[in-house]
Amino acid sequence: MNVIAGHKKTFLATAFIIILCLIADPVNSLNAQGKRRGNKKAASQEAQLPADYRSKNFLIHTDLEPADAKDLLERLEKMLKIISTYWGSPNRKVIECYVVKDLSNWPRGSLHPSGAQSVANGGGVTMGRTSYRGNQIVSAKAIVYATADRGTPQHEAVHAYCTQNFGRTGPVWYSEGMAEMGHNWKALPKKGQPIAVDCPTYVLNYIKSSEPQSLNEIVNSKSISGDSWQNYCWRWALCHLLATNPNYSPRFRPLGLGLLMKKPVSFNQTYGSMAREISFEYLFFLEHFDQGYRCDLCQWDWKTKYRKTNNVRGLLTKIEASKGWQASRTLVEQGQKYQFSVEGEWKTNRDAKPTSAIGSEDGLGMLVGIVLSENDEGEYTLSDEFELGETGSFTAPVSGKLFLRCRDAWHELADNSGKVSVKIKQ
Repeated sequence: MNVIAGHKKTFLATAFIIILCLIADPVNSLNAQGKRRGNKKAASQEAQLPADYRSKNFLIHTDLEPADAKDLLERLEKMLKIISTYWGSPNRKVIECYVVKDLSNWPRGSLHPSGAQSVANGGGVTMGRTSYRGNQIVSAKAIVYATADRGTPQHEAVHAYCTQNFGRTGPVWYSEGMAEMGHNWKALPKKGQPIAVDCPTYVLNYIKSSEPQSLNEIVNSKSISGDSWQNYCWRWALCHLLATNPNYSPRFRPLGLGLLMKKPVSFNQTYGSMAREISFEYLFFLEHFDQGYRCDLCQWDWKTKYRKTNNVRGLLTKIEASKGWQASRTLVEQGQKYQFSVEGEWKTNRDAKPTSAIGSEDGLGMLVGIVLSENDEGEYTLSDEFELGETGSFTAPVSGKLFLRCRDAWHELADNSGKVSVKIKQ
């Protein structure tokens, strides 16, 4: 929830921004409370009184063991380097955090009531105060209250960084999605080495087993910060796609900076002309979601020109083993039979033996096809995948654009190598 209150003078406007960013886990929270009630004697004997720990950009007050507190500081500094590099804005002020392992270790009144309540619920809250003179930030201060579990300190620290550097965190879908991005980024992205999916197991299991939220539900909903960790998952997945898929990433960072600096920008203005494509790729991403999935390798080609082939020359295209569905340049008609032939070899991992488009005995490495078409509502749809191999013919299951790829697990494409040349004619 974002609560803004303030008053204006001639040249000074002061806004108080409280960002409630709960990562709720009622079951674990109740279990933890039960354990505390059932083991009061043991807890009192093992109590770790809160202490202060400092690094270049962080001051944390915590009841974590000293070694764990220092490890958290290292992880926070690493995350801060990643997000500040992404947004191109060095951190301006030390970020203060209260990180709680066990509430019973904290003296009464040592935590802000809202912070204590958020921690008791198994999550966290970032409380910020920003002062402006005109449109310029005069001062900004954010304080984090977070449970030590589930990467909550990293998540909340992203909100604190945005508050102290930009004065705001942006709309909920962006604010919470990017906070989870900061939490999940494990290394600084390098040119030519985009980020693969790397998220907690509970997020992976939830996304793989749940009905996804639509693009419209995420971006245009009236949800508030701190509503549920399940909603955080969908927001993060969308931000991950937009930040790492070359079809959309060039527009995503400027959009985010515009939202953070309260410029007249919006998701619909930025991506309105690409809404169908984003919605399709987002749902495709979730369908094949797994650790190691690379949105850059699995991006769809929306630019290649397609045309019908004939029985004289045919159409020739190259298909790489390390990418997802790739454009064949061939328009196919439902029920029409087509001839194809393939030259070249590829590998489905670094240690595998090269194979032709027939693939190996377990089916990996086989050339397969799929047809992209549009339904009556103008939405993109896919036919069932069909096997091709090295040479032969196929009958188009529907009319549309033929896409081809080397069969392999979607999250294991990065170590593939090689390419083949495919000729298709009637």
